[in-house]
Amino acid sequence: MKKIAFLLCLFSTLLSYSQKIIEEVFSPKLNENREITIGLPASYITNPNKKYPLLVVLDGDYLFDPFQGALNYGAYWDDLPEVIIVGITQNKNNERQTDCAVDQTTGLPDEKGNKFFEFIGMELVSYMEKKYRIAPFKIIAGHDFTAGFLNFYLYKERPLFDAYISMSPELPVAMEKNIPDRFAVLEQPIYYYQSTADGDVKKMQTRIRELDAAAKTINKPNINYRFDEFKGASHYSLVLHSIPNALYQFFAVYQPISTAEFLEKIVVLPSGYVDYLTNKYDVLEKSLNIKMPMRINDFKAIEAAILKNNAFDEFDKLSDVSKKQYPKSMLSDYHKAMFYEKTGDIKKAIKAYQSAFQKEEIGDLTKDMMLDKADELKNQ
Repeated sequence: MKKIAFLLCLFSTLLSYSQKIIEEVFSPKLNENREITIGLPASYITNPNKKYPLLVVLDGDYLFDPFQGALNYGAYWDDLPEVIIVGITQNKNNERQTDCAVDQTTGLPDEKGNKFFEFIGMELVSYMEKKYRIAPFKIIAGHDFTAGFLNFYLYKERPLFDAYISMSPELPVAMEKNIPDRFAVLEQPIYYYQSTADGDVKKMQTRIRELDAAAKTINKPNINYRFDEFKGASHYSLVLHSIPNALYQFFAVYQPISTAEFLEKIVVLPSGYVDYLTNKYDVLEKSLNIKMPMRINDFKAIEAAILKNNAFDEFDKLSDVSKKQYPKSMLSDYHKAMFYEKTGDIKKAIKAYQSAFQKEEIGDLTKDMMLDKADELKNQ
């Protein structure tokens, strides 16, 4: 019963996480009304100064809910950031094939396909930016027809989207060569995810694999590329495998420091533990345009690495970082006290612990703990 109660509680929490709004917008490019579904995170109302990455979901009829569910779950555990989603309905009036219509000779969008391309790029994204608080980082996702179509945004000199989720794409003419060619010349950071499965449509698999083989020859730091071929999955079930893999690929730097990251990347460093922490959040801001306070648990991981490697001088630098992040808390004074204590200046360590006592508690640091630390040093 306890497990059932917990699951029900978690499920209700996830449901309340975000708002789902269905709207009709008129598109001058298409000269018609189009239905869109918008998902806003719960903090959108409670945090009025926060901006959120935008995810544009083609085939919103059946892809919106899986994406929203994965993002809700990831955000619940603070593994994924909150994201604003807009899904485009394309099956209501059988629009998906005409929306994504391509000239069979040129391999480029035909008249209706070009209008739909411009609707997304010139109208929908602009509409979302004007109405909602959108961060610069933008993602687009699709499946088969729409997955192939979304790649056209990479053909632009300056692609509109930063990240692409192409699940079992039906590739227009020459796209398996054109996409790697674009990777080779693009300078802006691009995140790209592509998938297929052993049960996928065979005629599509060959060209998907060709694109993958060519893409893997492009070794550039600004191209973050991943390809998955799922075993035991079909053309449709691969979607549920692909969505979390793609999101965790794009937002890997967002995740808190894990045990694996600590053991494999941090504690093995000869020095520079504080630099690792600041670089992690610098990359998050520069690559994903997400600015957030450093997590307390990430500070604790760096503390552990400093202690394990006897790099006690780094506590002084960590104190400067924690002061900027949490100026009213005792964290900075605590780190300063650790620096003095571990480097043998007991008098200054006692004063720093006493100073920490006068500041706000944070994480597992308490006023009683600071007094106990000071008293222990006095009695040595």
